Amino acid sequence: MDKRISGKTQTLALIGSPVGHSGSPAMYNYCFEKLGFDCVYVAFDVPLEKLHDAMTGIKALNFRGINITMPCKAAVLEYMDEVSPAAKLMGACNTAVNENGRWIGHNTDGIGYVESLKAEGVDIAGKRITIMGAGGAGTAIAVQCALSGAKQITIFNLKDEFFTRAEKTAENICNELHDCSVLVHDLADEKALIKAVNSSDILANTTRAGMAPDIDKMPISSAEVFRKGLVVTDTVYNPKETKFLREARAAGCVTVGGIGMLVYQGAAAFKLYTGAEMPVDEVKAKFFS
Repeated sequence: MDKRISGKTQTLALIGSPVGHSGSPAMYNYCFEKLGFDCVYVAFDVPLEKLHDAMTGIKALNFRGINITMPCKAAVLEYMDEVSPAAKLMGACNTAVNENGRWIGHNTDGIGYVESLKAEGVDIAGKRITIMGAGGAGTAIAVQCALSGAKQITIFNLKDEFFTRAEKTAENICNELHDCSVLVHDLADEKALIKAVNSSDILANTTRAGMAPDIDKMPISSAEVFRKGLVVTDTVYNPKETKFLREARAAGCVTVGGIGMLVYQGAAAFKLYTGAEMPVDEVKAKFFS
C-alpha cells in the first residue's frame, strides 16, 4: 500500500466503536488497488461523544467518504447536507459521500440484502415478506424491501424497545410508500408468526439467534413453517450456514446466508465512492471463503 500513497490519494474511513475487528479496510483497499483507484481506507474508533470532533476533522480534511457503524449511525445524520430516501426512512446512515463539499448520507444495508437475493434469482417486487427482528438490520431490510416494491411486510419483534421502533418504521413506510402495507406483531406470538410465514414468499431472520457461539439456537421454535419454494434468509454470517438455514434447506427452501448482504452492502458503498462495480465474487473468495 505504501507504494500507492501519493499527494493526491483520497482518504476514506470507517468510524464508530469498536472498529478494530472490522474487515472493511482490507476489503476496500484490495478493491481500490485492483481497480486502480488512488484511495486509501482506514478505521477510526469514534465513540458517540467524539462524533462531532471526528466529523469536523473529516470534513476539514476533505475525505472522499466514510462508512458509519454503531453507535454513530443515527447521530451522523445531523452532519449530512442531504440524505437518501432509505437513510431518511431508517433514521440511520451507514455510508456518506463527499460530493464537491456536500455530504450525502446513504444506507446501503438494505441494498445489500436486496442485491444478495437478486444474486440468487429472487426479486423483491410484489413479494410478501416476514421479518423476525427490528434492530438495525431488520429496519434496513424492511425499508429497502418497501422501496424495492414489496407488497407486504410483516415485522415480528419481542415487546422491548425495538418493538416501538418497529411500529415507527411501519408508520414511516406506510406514510411514504402507499403501495406497501406493513404490520407489526410480537415475536412471542408464534401462532401469528406461523400464519404470516404461511402467506409469505420470504422469511428473514435478523435476530442474533444462531450466531456463534450459540449455534444451536433458532429464531423460531418450529421448523414446520418451512416449505418448498419459501425463500429463507439469515443476516447471521458466523457460522456461514446457521441451523435455521440448514433446516430450511432440508425442507426444500431457497436459502440465502448473511455473507451476501455483508458483501453487497459494501459493494453498494464502493460504487457510491468510485462509480465502479466492486469485484464481488473475488471479494467473497478472498475474504469470506
